[in-house]
Amino acid sequence: MIRVAVLDDHPAVRLGLRAALAGEPGLVPVGSAASAAELPSLLYRTDPDVVLLDHRLPDADGLSLCHGLKAREPRRKVILYSAGADDAMVVPAAVAGADGLVHKTARPYDLFEAIRHVARGGRWLPEPTPAQLEVAGGALDPDDLPILAMTLARTSYGEIAETIGVRRASVDRRIRAMLARMQAPLATPSP
Repeated sequence: MIRVAVLDDHPAVRLGLRAALAGEPGLVPVGSAASAAELPSLLYRTDPDVVLLDHRLPDADGLSLCHGLKAREPRRKVILYSAGADDAMVVPAAVAGADGLVHKTARPYDLFEAIRHVARGGRWLPEPTPAQLEVAGGALDPDDLPILAMTLARTSYGEIAETIGVRRASVDRRIRAMLARMQAPLATPSP
């Protein structure tokens, strides 16, 4: 059984996901929360195998929340499940450490397959295209490009710190800053 927790600020989404997960063999909804402030309690109470995490929350953004969660608990599997899960989010999701990225309009079968795949240790993220990498790289300082490459290669924060000769806490701060810079294009409405 794969234990799944949901963090989404919309009650209808939480309720719908709970019903869908409960009806799918091998998946068990173990709890949900509406805000980042509720996440520590949710994780403590439910100890999920996979967390479905919305990108836009009332008190945090999902990318930064994912990054913080993965920095503290690298074994925790996180799927960003968002209406904003488009091409512009591929690189930021990978940098944040997400194990998967699923659009809210995806078929339930695709979401269930993503959960199963991620729970087994796989990734459900598309490979970044050269255009996506160019956009992400353009939003970053040149000194951050090696960190971008290492996070995309799933290098641990400890190894990144050792490679570039800084403390692990510095890597964490730099990745947070990188996520903030990469999200600026995400917030820009398309014409």
